[in-house]
Amino acid sequence: MHKMPVDWVEITFWSLFFLLTVGEILVAYVYKLPKTNVVRDWIEPAFEAIIIATIIRTLFIQAFRIPSSSMEDTLLIGDQIMANKFIYGTHIPIKDKLYLRFTQPKRGEVFIFRYPEEPRVMFIKRCIGLPGDKIEVKNKVLFINDKKVEEAYVYHKDMRVLPNYITVRDNFGPVIVPADNYFAMGDNRDNSADSRFWGFLPSKFLRGKAWIVYWPPDRWKVIKHFNINADAKTNTTNIAVAVPAK
Repeated sequence: MHKMPVDWVEITFWSLFFLLTVGEILVAYVYKLPKTNVVRDWIEPAFEAIIIATIIRTLFIQAFRIPSSSMEDTLLIGDQIMANKFIYGTHIPIKDKLYLRFTQPKRGEVFIFRYPEEPRVMFIKRCIGLPGDKIEVKNKVLFINDKKVEEAYVYHKDMRVLPNYITVRDNFGPVIVPADNYFAMGDNRDNSADSRFWGFLPSKFLRGKAWIVYWPPDRWKVIKHFNINADAKTNTTNIAVAVPAK
């Protein structure tokens, strides 16, 4: 699986946020230190900086670390990436919906989302299917709306082609992506827990579009998003839709 769990960077950030907030309350409202006091002179700029950082990482960008191989060779274990958080919309927990959506995911984009079966865990995959698309895999080859897709980004470690009564890894579908859902797959197609195994991705779980690899330095790059052109919709009247098993 290609999960991105909360790590020590996240814990450190929110611990610092808590300490600086408490410090600001103490120096400004409890002890009411003058603005010229050296302690207040240090605490207040740090508090303002953490507030700005919180707004930026909540609404605009956020860092993630890649812990597994399911997006090789696009992303490697240990890569640290920045993601554009607002492009697909801002998640409002009370309503459990996305608002202020600037754009929808496109086929071929690398996106970040909360794993539908365990929402506290973050996943990163490539968007393969849009609402209404017919998705099928035949002997490791992807078909979208009955069109064979040439996938330059796909990496195969296992040359075996397994029948679908053993696993849906190499032979899958066809399925039709429901409204307001997406079909996600890892680039390391033989080692990825994705929509073939756990089903469709509801849009409310989207959290951002991968942007750059910023660490380690020798891996710095803008993450490439491919354009998969398969817009012709298939007449689904006579298609027996096989929903991925949970």
